[in-house]
Amino acid sequence: MARGTVGRPRDTRAHAAILEAVRELLTDVGYERLTIERVAALAGVGKQTVYRWWPSKSALVAEAVLAGLIRVDAYMPEATGNLATDVRAWLVAALETQADPSRAALVRGLAAAAADRVEDADRLYTELTGPARQELIAYLAHGLGSGQIRQDADLGVVADTLAATMLYRVLTHRPAPTPREIDDLVTLVVGGIGTRAAAT
Repeated sequence: MARGTVGRPRDTRAHAAILEAVRELLTDVGYERLTIERVAALAGVGKQTVYRWWPSKSALVAEAVLAGLIRVDAYMPEATGNLATDVRAWLVAALETQADPSRAALVRGLAAAAADRVEDADRLYTELTGPARQELIAYLAHGLGSGQIRQDADLGVVADTLAATMLYRVLTHRPAPTPREIDDLVTLVVGGIGTRAAAT
């Protein structure tokens, strides 16, 4: 992800200071106000040092996340096997997590990083987004064993739909959905992949 210049080995202390500065600034001022100049000043390095290793602030944020300096763990509710209950519980947990301004800023930063460079998008998906998607699919799959989900249902599509709904609201700074909107989304999911047992 970060790219050093041939013949000029990276200073490991400066590298660590830069990523730590990214973590601190993202928490304190958010992604929108985080700049290369601010990162360089806080890390005590010249801004050209930062630009030599990273092409953009989104790449900086992506590396800080992948280096483990910024946590993006989300609470996963306990699956009950009841499709409607589990979908609702996941939505509520996701909304509570994204209500944190620093978390929302991080999500926007990661989306920008993925949009900026294919390399960052691939690494973020392999190490972060992909595993989170599989965890959500496994969570939903509890409904298969209880007969709540049709055997031919594509849980990947459901996971993508739920994640996209949350991402849309964060990226567009939309307010949290109302209880009625959550009910409608749960009904849409249950109606789309649920069995008759789930509907009742």
